[in-house]
Amino acid sequence: MRRPLPKQRWPGSPAQARQLQVRLRRQVVAEDDLGVVRTVAGVDAHYRADHVFAAVVVMGLPNLAIVECALVHRPLAFPYVPGLLSFREAPAIIEALRELSKMPDLLLADAHGVAHPRRFGLACHLGVLTGVPTIGVAKSSLVGTYVEPGIERGAWSPLTDRGETIGAVLRTQREVRPVFVSIGHRIGLQTAIDFVLRCTGRFRLPEPIRAADRLSRDQLTICDHAVRKPAPVS
Repeated sequence: MRRPLPKQRWPGSPAQARQLQVRLRRQVVAEDDLGVVRTVAGVDAHYRADHVFAAVVVMGLPNLAIVECALVHRPLAFPYVPGLLSFREAPAIIEALRELSKMPDLLLADAHGVAHPRRFGLACHLGVLTGVPTIGVAKSSLVGTYVEPGIERGAWSPLTDRGETIGAVLRTQREVRPVFVSIGHRIGLQTAIDFVLRCTGRFRLPEPIRAADRLSRDQLTICDHAVRKPAPVS
């Protein structure tokens, strides 16, 4: 059954957004609180001019076959401010999630979770607002220090900040640059690592995130083509 997502009121200024992050981070559940995971969704967003294009691709486990997709675009309503990415992308991603016939059992976000200066990145924001277990899988670090993990697939090292483990630097393919995994909501770090590996095929990033990235980028290409197409000669 489709799970309704409540309408959200979004802050209008960076100061209000930071206050909201501090308030909502208390709701993050940093341990396993998920049932059987049969479907996992990758979410991603890209920008063109003053619009954001958000894509969600749902895949089945363990075969990673595509089950459902959703894509929305909407005007950007929040400025670019480091550490406040979720206020630019989360409204469109949640709108895309509303388009699904059924909510997935797990979300993978191309973003950080608790590996964030205020311990509340986009993955946490999506998890808390939707109630769905969520993992952040980022291509680079935002905060923290680490020792380079071993070269083999599955090797990982802790990402730490101020004496706290905030994520894992995970090698998803042999001798390929690692990704940065962190808790979003309702999942522990070791379980998050396990699911990222289960969802990763021959490439560096998990397949659901790669598919969401392609879907949003393809839409950008279509929009670019429409803008650049010459007007018909009368």
